[in-house]
Amino acid sequence: MSDAGYVRSHSEHGITTIEFYHPKGNSLPLKLLDSLANEIHYAGIHDSKVIILQSAGEGAFCGGASMDELAAIKNENEGILFFKGFANVINAMRKCNKFIIGRIHGKAVGGGVGLVAACDYAIAVKNVEVRLSELVLGIGPFVVGPAIERKIGSAFSQLAIDAHLWRNSVWAKQKGLLAEVHETVANMDESIQRIASGLAHSSSVAMAEMKKIFWQGTENWDTLLSERAAISGRLVNTEFAKQAIAKILAK
Repeated sequence: MSDAGYVRSHSEHGITTIEFYHPKGNSLPLKLLDSLANEIHYAGIHDSKVIILQSAGEGAFCGGASMDELAAIKNENEGILFFKGFANVINAMRKCNKFIIGRIHGKAVGGGVGLVAACDYAIAVKNVEVRLSELVLGIGPFVVGPAIERKIGSAFSQLAIDAHLWRNSVWAKQKGLLAEVHETVANMDESIQRIASGLAHSSSVAMAEMKKIFWQGTENWDTLLSERAAISGRLVNTEFAKQAIAKILAK
């Protein structure tokens, strides 16, 4: 495994599995965000019928934005470019004409919650917790917000406002963020394979039409998420944000 992390894809029996990894809690620097968006786009236009999105390891599912990369942002343009990375991933998931099943094996924070929300069907194990920590950093969940709000409605504001509180898998399932929660990893993986295998034998045309319906009303997201990235790009350069990020990195 590279210290810089990776994004890898593997296709078999009509199922494409896309896996990402980063040594710091599966956090996402811009390079991995770009690779993730590209792999999702590629899988959407090639032969497989369904996509499984997962991360490696047994710790966090996704630690959100790379703190090291946030700290290295020097100006507003660099900030906008970074947050557009998350916008591109969310939009790739939205526009992909294949269902994306999320394998959620651990904690998801910040942008990681956005990834969970953008999955068409998220399957988790019971120790999963979610948290939107952006306000602590002096920014906000602007880019991933539309995907989360689309999934859980007004509960999005609860996550966004109480940026210190982890919500457990029971809460996440009740709100609709998670489709299934399993007692063990083995049970989670069994369910993922069962559903993926079923979809791999289903009509690609029917599933593509269903996905259009599920995401109806999001046709303006190319523009919307770009505008949201501009907000985050501006805020990450404020003195408050710089001090908050430095404080976390110093721990």
